[in-house]
Amino acid sequence: MTNNDIVQKLWNLCDVLRDDGINYSDYVTELVLLLFIKMVHENTEAGTLKKHPLPEGCRWTDLNGKSGINLLNDYRAILLALSTGKRTEADPEEKGKTIEVQVHNDPLISAIYADAQTRLREPRHLEQLIKTLDQIDWFSAQKDGLGDLYEGLLEKNASETKSGAGQYFTPRALINSMVRCIKPQAGELIQDPAAGTAGFLIAADQYIKQQTDDLFDLNAQQQQFQKNKAFTGVELVPSTRRLALMNCLLHGMEGDDEGVVHLGNALGQTGAGLAKADVILANPPFGTAKGGEASITRDDLTYKTSNKQLAFLQHIYRNLKPGGRAAVVLPDNVLFEAGVGTEVRRDLMNKCNLHTILRLPTGIFYAQGVKTNVLFFTKGSAGDKHREENCTESVWVYDLRTNMPNFGKRNPFGEQHLEPFEKVYDAQGRANDTGDDFAQILAGRQEGEWSFDAQKIATPDTDENQGVDDRLAHSRWRCFSRKWIAEHKGDSLDIAWLKDADSIDAANLPKPSVLASEAMSELVQALGELDGLMRELGAGEEADVQMTLLAEMLGLSPVAAGNEG
Repeated sequence: MTNNDIVQKLWNLCDVLRDDGINYSDYVTELVLLLFIKMVHENTEAGTLKKHPLPEGCRWTDLNGKSGINLLNDYRAILLALSTGKRTEADPEEKGKTIEVQVHNDPLISAIYADAQTRLREPRHLEQLIKTLDQIDWFSAQKDGLGDLYEGLLEKNASETKSGAGQYFTPRALINSMVRCIKPQAGELIQDPAAGTAGFLIAADQYIKQQTDDLFDLNAQQQQFQKNKAFTGVELVPSTRRLALMNCLLHGMEGDDEGVVHLGNALGQTGAGLAKADVILANPPFGTAKGGEASITRDDLTYKTSNKQLAFLQHIYRNLKPGGRAAVVLPDNVLFEAGVGTEVRRDLMNKCNLHTILRLPTGIFYAQGVKTNVLFFTKGSAGDKHREENCTESVWVYDLRTNMPNFGKRNPFGEQHLEPFEKVYDAQGRANDTGDDFAQILAGRQEGEWSFDAQKIATPDTDENQGVDDRLAHSRWRCFSRKWIAEHKGDSLDIAWLKDADSIDAANLPKPSVLASEAMSELVQALGELDGLMRELGAGEEADVQMTLLAEMLGLSPVAAGNEG
């Protein structure tokens, strides 16, 4: 049984949760409260965990084998004990009374189960969940690691959930590619100010473990640093942070007393209190901050804005150490927004070396149509990490968007789509380079990359293509000087030189009045067809009501509206 098979089996348990009246968006939160107890049991049995992190009386063996209302009551008591460190038990001295007993909880476990409670109401449903988890081939799951299995469940949730839970889930292939480009090293402080379920931090940890023989190349002090101090994330939503803490612990990442991922607002005092980082990897939430600028309470952000991405971007480049490097997923509006957007971009290019922009395909995020990019930059210039002004000399842009397939469930975005970019990003394959000698990576770059039939793509007559030979104009990989960006783009970073086959040339569009007339004609025809369909289905009275409402909106008499149909 593969991990994918196990993930699907776990996801099928959501049918049981639905039968108990639990909402779609709460499936995973409810499931993982129980699943984590089971995974800790399996890790302890396999010897992966040297010490059982859960207190006695709150373990898997205290649940399986029980049934009925006693099982449900015991499970509720276990969640309460893990959350508060206290458990109610029968008073051994006075029959019929109870006493409160202290439970010795690990602080991390208390953080994971903070305010945890089950919404299950039927004991038989809980019993079914437990029996199914006991029937899973955990020996097969151990081969790939229970952490990876848990990651798979979170990814499944993001792709299936019809709510905000998966709205901007970062594809695993993109996370891994960004980490490989940034090349995090043992001993570095690595952060994600918008951690979500900690995907970036875990991928960075796994990359470092691959480079250090699972940390065995490090001494005891260095290993301790990697487990407890190397990684820090910030997450605003408590339920998401719970998933992140579980995820980290199952991957052997413990963090400090608050765990790897801290609860708080990176655009508030929590973010202001973070130490300077060597590496920052992030996909900040899209949209406008609720409450506008007032909800972004940082005093150290020079450019006040209600745009969360612009605020996060300021936090990230300000929070890097000299020579520190970052890779950040940002929507298109950050590249071209005027006003504060222009000021932030200029400040970024002044203080950092914004050396690379990856234009991502549409459709790879849950929110269809969202156009995104990855910005790669280092604090200081390529040759001097302590330089504080005019640090960007040129920006390399890779267009992975124009004339790319429509990605989705049937055509998933994968590692193979990012391989051409990674090859030109680090043409010399300098696997161990960090920000200190990144100049050597830049020196090895050459324009020109024609993957995914780039040579067949049309090239419009734009500033980007002026004076450029035809072969390079068709390349997906181009370099633009800081001077050119200022003179030709007004410091906009919305740089594009290839024409999508599906794009519409505004110069050839009909007059607006003609377009409006055509749209109105199609709408009238569609309304007529819907009216006829409703009457065929025996809903004539309801159709009459709708036509009356339409007539009122258009200022027509009901009779005239009926004649229109």
